[in-house]
Amino acid sequence: MDFDDAVDLLREAEAPVLLAHAHPDGDALGSLLAMHLLCERNGKRPMSSWGGPFPAAPHYRFLPGLDRTVEPSALPPAPDLVVTFDCGNLGRLGTAAPVASAAAQLLVLDHHADNERFGTVNLVQTDAAATTVVVRRLAHALGWHLDRDVAVNLYVGLVTDTGRFQYPNTTPDVFVLAEELAEFDLPLAEVTRELFEKHRFAYVQLAGLALARARLDPDRHLVAAWITADELDRFGVDFDETEGFVDLLRRTAEADVVAALKEAPGEGLRVSLRSLGAVDVGSIASALGGGGHSFMAGFTSDWSVDETFDRIRALVPDHVL
Repeated sequence: MDFDDAVDLLREAEAPVLLAHAHPDGDALGSLLAMHLLCERNGKRPMSSWGGPFPAAPHYRFLPGLDRTVEPSALPPAPDLVVTFDCGNLGRLGTAAPVASAAAQLLVLDHHADNERFGTVNLVQTDAAATTVVVRRLAHALGWHLDRDVAVNLYVGLVTDTGRFQYPNTTPDVFVLAEELAEFDLPLAEVTRELFEKHRFAYVQLAGLALARARLDPDRHLVAAWITADELDRFGVDFDETEGFVDLLRRTAEADVVAALKEAPGEGLRVSLRSLGAVDVGSIASALGGGGHSFMAGFTSDWSVDETFDRIRALVPDHVL
């Protein structure tokens, strides 16, 4: 019934508040903005935000509808309906969490198995490759038609959460949806460049520093590297610019598990984990207070870089390949 309940809530809402998690990635922003535009096209007055920081990371600033978003302080304190996107628990909403807590109805849209089902209605579809897939399914059920701007946002969520169609969640259904979206004459080359290939020279220099000191544990096929808050400040790089750093580490031939440790100013270490094969990094992240998928997960650490690395290392079996 959760799907039908979600459809009813969205159909009846006049002014839904739409929220992504703090430090939103491509799936969080893509699903948020796609729903915002769909709501506008269908006579509603949505407000969209996330739990900071503002503005969005540079590689997402081309997304249609991003100019319509507001900071959490501008949201009504107790909306009739809040919808969250790609967010596993209330805490991940950051500074927007009080608005969600005060809502008369809270609709949770997600695709992560470890979602805490913190809404009054929880539409968590673990067969979906991305939360944008859930949004597309809802739009179909509501009879809401896509346009090019909506399609761009849906595609961004799909291409980022499948790792450019490389991760194990890249099913035949993913390509069916990608084909549907591509029919809207998407600027695929521009989207790829913005999301994955274009970085400021300052970030390239910072990434080079971090890669030069990366650690490899050959017995566990584990590679890790880190970036500190002081280094972000020294190079003039925003934390969210480093989102793709973990993908640089994934290129290591000797690695089956990859860990990118990045210090968010005032928030401790945010750790991104990737598996290229046999190891379930979702279970590792869960053991360390986080969560995610078997091939892509993360957690936040208050430990030092060395201790965080040691704790990850202790959970990775040796000779996994």
